[in-house]
Amino acid sequence: MPRFLTLTDVAEELQISVAQVRALVRSGELAAIQIGGRGQWRVETAKLEDYIQGLYASQEVKVKERQRADS
Repeated sequence: MPRFLTLTDVAEELQISVAQVRALVRSGELAAIQIGGRGQWRVETAKLEDYIQGLYASQEVKVKERQRADS
């Protein structure tokens, strides 16, 4: 996998729309950089993996909280 991905690449990887990826980038939830004179967005592969791992961790916390509430 290349070091940097386009927003289209990220959208395909996450199976969401490019608009959703752009919203994640603009909110700061997904780290990205702008490169070149036209300001093309790129997401480093490692940052995408960090984002995905963060989602898993967040979900794990929610599941544990739900289990405690159900006990």
